[in-house]
Amino acid sequence: MTIRVLVAGLGNMGRAHAMAYHNRPGYEIVGLVTRGIAPVPAGLESYPHFTDFAEALAATSPDLASINTYSDTHADYAVAAMEQGAHVFIEKPLATTVADAERVVETAKRLNKKLVVGYILRHHPSWMRLIAEARKLGGPYVFRMNLNQQSAGRFWQTHKTLMETTSPIVDCGVHYVDVMCQITDAKPVQVRGMGVRLTDDIAPEMYNYGHLQVLFDDGSVGWYEAAWGPMISETAFFVKDIMTPKGSVSIVMDEGAKSSDHETHTKTDRIRIHRADLSGAGEFIHEDEMLSMEGEPGHDALCAAEQAYVHRAITEDVDLSRHMQDAIQSLRICLAADESVRTGKPVDL
Repeated sequence: MTIRVLVAGLGNMGRAHAMAYHNRPGYEIVGLVTRGIAPVPAGLESYPHFTDFAEALAATSPDLASINTYSDTHADYAVAAMEQGAHVFIEKPLATTVADAERVVETAKRLNKKLVVGYILRHHPSWMRLIAEARKLGGPYVFRMNLNQQSAGRFWQTHKTLMETTSPIVDCGVHYVDVMCQITDAKPVQVRGMGVRLTDDIAPEMYNYGHLQVLFDDGSVGWYEAAWGPMISETAFFVKDIMTPKGSVSIVMDEGAKSSDHETHTKTDRIRIHRADLSGAGEFIHEDEMLSMEGEPGHDALCAAEQAYVHRAITEDVDLSRHMQDAIQSLRICLAADESVRTGKPVDL
């Protein structure tokens, strides 16, 4: 089955998804949508180009709308596409409010349309292994995670544009909160957030450094930190660490990794497994195990894997109920953290 796809947004993620459709049998691109008339990425010049999403929908009648635009357009674009008969792939976050996220999911259910949210780490073999190893150790868990990005030039311009509507702990946090929720099946019960505005280049009410804490009903706790800008430190910018009573599982990054490199955001290099078992003499029984992740897919290959999943979800009628609810839950936690930043008070879920 060939799926006719309309691609909206051609930034870093949109370009990668568009190339996945371009290169994969089973997809036909019927149009590209960008906000301006700037040249489209190399290799995609032959496709019809629109600057208005509604016009593009009406002109192309796609089977799938791939929405990779800024977050404040996500909900309205997704609902409009489904109302016109299309399935939807949408980059994270699903929306900028929980109400809008629920509106999108309700529309997908009502119209029996597939809705896949761009949680790229769900398609990454190394992250799948990390989650499996953590679950084998058992909870309660301590999650320590961050992704800080030292940005300048066009990357800082992109970050400033994102921060017109969405803080770093919401935009990036949904990925890693989703990982926490995949590891522990416990219910999140409270969220706390802190934020600092480190630049005059963003609105007075926005912050470019954020830190959230989430508490689960099984005693698990987690924190996530996200920061963008030219002032952000490269030290310990990538921490992915999970501790349990029986030991810990961690991603070990290459020392030369740069926070501005998007490959770094999904790359793992090695997974360290530490077991807490002690001998009768009180010494560790096991040496730490280092799992090499050599040969793992790069960013564009992961986008291709993600779009292969979208194709299968549509053609094989995959049940996406849990997928959609998970997307709402991770967004709810991150938006609660944003609320906590702004009010200075914890948010009970």
